Amino acid sequence: MDAGAQAPASFLPGWLYPRRAAPYAQRMPEKEQRLGPAQGLPPAARGMKWMLRGVLVNAILAIVKILAGMFGNSYALVADGVESTLDILGSLLVWGGLHISSAPPDAGHPYGHGKAEPLAAIVVSLTLVGAGVLLAIESVREILTPHHAPAPFTLFVLVGVVVVKETLFRTIFEVGEAIGSTAVIGDAWHHRSDALTSACAFVGIGIALVMGKGYESADDWATLAACAVIAYNGYRIFRPALAEMMDAAPNPDVEARIRETAGAVAGVQGLDKCLVRKSGLAYFVDLHVLVDGAMTVEEGHALGHQVKDALMKAGLSIADVLVHLEPATPERLARAEATQALARERVS
Repeated sequence: MDAGAQAPASFLPGWLYPRRAAPYAQRMPEKEQRLGPAQGLPPAARGMKWMLRGVLVNAILAIVKILAGMFGNSYALVADGVESTLDILGSLLVWGGLHISSAPPDAGHPYGHGKAEPLAAIVVSLTLVGAGVLLAIESVREILTPHHAPAPFTLFVLVGVVVVKETLFRTIFEVGEAIGSTAVIGDAWHHRSDALTSACAFVGIGIALVMGKGYESADDWATLAACAVIAYNGYRIFRPALAEMMDAAPNPDVEARIRETAGAVAGVQGLDKCLVRKSGLAYFVDLHVLVDGAMTVEEGHALGHQVKDALMKAGLSIADVLVHLEPATPERLARAEATQALARERVS
């Protein structure tokens, strides 16, 4: 998983966060077993497919939760339904971002349209923060307004919601990691936030029903607590998406594999600079390769293409490689060795 999809260190319990997966090419066989065959779909199309599935599930859940909340006298459940409606908007934004980012380069966008994908993730993160703030305001209003305790049947609705949304979160999170999409991972966290608010609402309603008079607003207090988690998840999505927009360096594992692959090409004596940036679901690489200084221009040109071809076929989701050849002087070889050692150190 690259820097664009990484989550910052968290103070929350470890069970809240799925384990970090292996690089894309190593993950795919395992993912295929759990998520079903890709059936030849490119990564962007695969992500779009799961976004539409999420939209369908959220639409059904939004209707169920809002109706159950209205008839069951639970604002927490109504608010949960409103958040599911926002999740639909978020999924459609991600779908649009993936659709645009998968468009080929054109005269106006020679590097493609990949930045639409992290841009969609930023919008999703802001909607999460906004939803947390709005739900918090409404929760305070409900706490200050006397009302009856929720109906017992709302607990069963919430149990079903938690199971469905947590399952959807873990599935879409794996899809996002498998295709390397910051936006898809962000949309997955939308589902996790929905599961958390439903779980908090379950606890609050349970307290209100068990404790009785005087605890009618317990579900509203539970929703207020969940708002902090929702806003924090928005921040978690925003950070890596912004880093990707600013061309931050990816995970050191990516550079290490690029250096390993390029260094194995016959005729390459060393590697100096290796600059990698992520655009959408793919990487652009600028590579400085050290070669025999006596090599002819034609030989150097052929070697450069061999390096590029090796990287493009390495399963690293690379969109393009720019190879710069330099004569392998003792000074450059020493610098390349130091750079290589630093790259290995970052991985370890």
